[in-house]
Amino acid sequence: MAVATVAAALLAALGGTLWLAVRRFSGARGQQMQGGGDQSLMHGKTVLITGANSGLGRATAAELLRLGARVIMGCRDLGRAEEAAGQLRQEFGQAGGQEPDAAKGQLVVKELDLASLRSVRAFCQELLQEEPRLDVLINNAGIFQCPYMKTEDGFEMQFGVNHLGHFLLTNLLLGLLKSSAPSRIVVVSSKLYKYGDINFEDLNSEQSYNKSFSYSRSKLANILFTRELARRLEGTNVTVNVLHPGIVRTNLGRHIHIPLLARPLFSLVSWAFFKSPLEGAQTSIYLASSPEVEGVSGKYFGDCKEEELLPKAMDESVARKLWDISEVMVGILK
Repeated sequence: MAVATVAAALLAALGGTLWLAVRRFSGARGQQMQGGGDQSLMHGKTVLITGANSGLGRATAAELLRLGARVIMGCRDLGRAEEAAGQLRQEFGQAGGQEPDAAKGQLVVKELDLASLRSVRAFCQELLQEEPRLDVLINNAGIFQCPYMKTEDGFEMQFGVNHLGHFLLTNLLLGLLKSSAPSRIVVVSSKLYKYGDINFEDLNSEQSYNKSFSYSRSKLANILFTRELARRLEGTNVTVNVLHPGIVRTNLGRHIHIPLLARPLFSLVSWAFFKSPLEGAQTSIYLASSPEVEGVSGKYFGDCKEEELLPKAMDESVARKLWDISEVMVGILK
C-alpha cells in the first residue's frame, strides 16, 4: 500500500510538472506573438513611465522603446534606474541595429520619488524646462502592503505614493500634455480595488491601519481619480484610462513575508500561474500606443479589453470629493 501511495504521488508530481512545462511553453509562444507590431508606431513620441527600472515598468519601457518611442524613466533609485537603462540600451541597440549614442538618446533617466512632494515638484519643473512635448504619461510605480509608515510629507505610504504622488505629478504635467495633444495618460491600478473604500474620516489611516485594505484603498483612489480626470479633460484631446495588469511576478510583493519552507512551493506556483512582467505590461502598452483606443477616455481595462467596474468605483460624488481633498493634501492652489 505504501509503495502504491508513493508511486501515485510521483506520477501526480510528474504529471503536474509536465502540465506546468506545457503551460510555460505555450505562454512563451503567446508572449512572442504579442511582441509583434509596427516598430515605428511610437516614433517621435515621448513617454514618461514612473517606476520604470523593474517589473511592469521596465517591461513597458522596453516594448515602447521597440515601438520607436523616446522613454523617460522616472525612478526613486537612480543607481538601479541607470543599471536598468544600460541594459535596455544594450538590448535596444542590438535588436534595432542602433548605434549606442542613438540608443542612449531614446532613453532618459530622471530621479523621481513619489513619496516626496518636493521631489515630484522638482522633477516636473526640470521636465517642463527640458521637454518640448509629452505624448504619454504612464503612472505605473507603486508600493504594495508595506508596514505602516509615512511619506516625507506625513501621508500613509501606500496612499501617499500610489495616489497622492501621482495625483500631483499628473496635475503639474497637464499643461504639457494638453499642448502635446492628442496625448494619453495611463494609470495602473489593481483588481484589489474591490476590497477598498474611501474613508474620508481617516484617509491617512491614523485611526486604524490594515496594509491590505490600505493598498486596496489606494487602488480604488486611482480609478476614481482617472474617472474624474477624464471628465475634466473632455474636449482637450487628452485621454486617461486605468487598468489592472493581473497577478504578475514582480518585486512589488517584497513586503509580503513567506515562510522559508513555503518559498519553493510559492516560487513554483508563481512560475505556473502568475504573469511575466511582459505579459502583465501588455495592457499598459496597448493603452499607450494602440490606435484602437484613440479618443477613448475614463475606461477601465484588463487584458487589453474594457471591463466593468463596481458601483463604488463609479461614484461621481466620491470622485469629486476625493479630488478636492487631494488638491488640499498636495498643496495645489486653485
